[in-house]
Amino acid sequence: MRNKIILVNAIIVLIVGLLSWVLVRASLNAAADNSAQVADDAKHAVLGASSRLQLDALKTERWLSIRAGEAATLDAVNRGTTSAQQEAATARCDAIASTAKGAFESGPSLVVMVDANGKTIGRNGSTLMRGESLGTVYPGLKEALVSGHSGSDVWANAGRNDQYLASYAPFRDAEGVVLGAIVIGTTLNDELSRVSDATTGRALILVEISGDDLKVVSHSTASNAGLESAVASSAKTSIKGVIASGHPAATESSGVVVAAAPLEQVGNGKHVAIAGAVPSTLIENAASLANPVLGVMALGIVLVIVAGWLLGSYISRPINMLEEGLLMILNGQSDKRFELDHPDLGGLAFRIDQLLNQLMGVEEDPTDDEGRVSKSPSQQSFTDAMAVDDKGGGGSTVDPGVLDRLAKEPPRDYYARIYREYISAKKALGDATDHISEAAFAARIQGMEQEASAKYGKPVRYEVRAGEKEVVLLAIPLS
Repeated sequence: MRNKIILVNAIIVLIVGLLSWVLVRASLNAAADNSAQVADDAKHAVLGASSRLQLDALKTERWLSIRAGEAATLDAVNRGTTSAQQEAATARCDAIASTAKGAFESGPSLVVMVDANGKTIGRNGSTLMRGESLGTVYPGLKEALVSGHSGSDVWANAGRNDQYLASYAPFRDAEGVVLGAIVIGTTLNDELSRVSDATTGRALILVEISGDDLKVVSHSTASNAGLESAVASSAKTSIKGVIASGHPAATESSGVVVAAAPLEQVGNGKHVAIAGAVPSTLIENAASLANPVLGVMALGIVLVIVAGWLLGSYISRPINMLEEGLLMILNGQSDKRFELDHPDLGGLAFRIDQLLNQLMGVEEDPTDDEGRVSKSPSQQSFTDAMAVDDKGGGGSTVDPGVLDRLAKEPPRDYYARIYREYISAKKALGDATDHISEAAFAARIQGMEQEASAKYGKPVRYEVRAGEKEVVLLAIPLS
């Protein structure tokens, strides 16, 4: 029994647990596998990063335009000798770099002053780069000098070891002629990291068209090998289309969705884009989130085993006692009885004892442990009472008038009368009479009359005689 209880309940828990696991797993997979929403989220993320980077560049341009219009900038290029101009330009670049540290989150890595042809006059903190033609290396700077407008560009040149987000602002003389420009360069990796922290919180890379190919020019501090691998292979065509069209796009590759957005306000023409990646599902490892259901199911099975063991022992112990006791009775131990104190099976054991007593003709002891009668008066049989009260009279001392009345009294009235007299006499003695019905009384009297008639050889009727301690039914033969 114990094993059956455990097995049935364990199967139920197993079925419910597995069904719950399957349903939860399917629901999570359906909720997580929404490629359209993932692609939209990825595009929105890189658009935010692209906008933030371009906004930083625009803020730098405006701030730098103010610095370029200051008299100290023009004074640096109005020195009498080239050497004096270079020294003054370096001092001016140092001053702008120092001021920029308080204006931006971090100070620029490069501050350069160039002349109208794009040649370096001086840079901050060093005498290097003097005389270098930056306008030739970076056409965007040359175009800004020609147009007189500020701008920004990505300066990525492995040969020069340049990797900057450069912003530049021309400065003019009193007649409005462009005399040169001031350039501020921020390290690309640092800029991408700040943009990543402020927007997506994920890895970002900056890519540039290099001939017919893409070149990763910078990446944020947070790295993603899947992103760089996808950009170098499956996402390459999509990113080229982003740079060409000027619209963001997303493509799935190797478990990630790679999205790219153009940087149209950075550089001369469409040649730069920022790219990022998000997992291809809305919930990472969605299927594994259903695994705790299996743990709960296993716990349920363990609890079923423990509870089944205890319940089986609670039921099987008294059943085994009953089985062993009945086997002993079958083997000849007829006095074997069950004394089983059990909330559920104790009543069954008591009824079995009663059945054995009746089958074997053993009278039950009606007294309790202290010798008191436990059988109530209402439980006494009417047959026992009549057997005690039945007294044969023989009719020797009976008044002739009584004989005549008994003989002439109709049977129906006779039985009803002596029933009333018998009950009244019993009650007068304090005996219980609720168990004696009129029908049973009449049937018993009729049986007694038949037995008495056979004894006396003539019809018999009874009279009720009440004594001090008992009520007697006196048999009177009729002549």
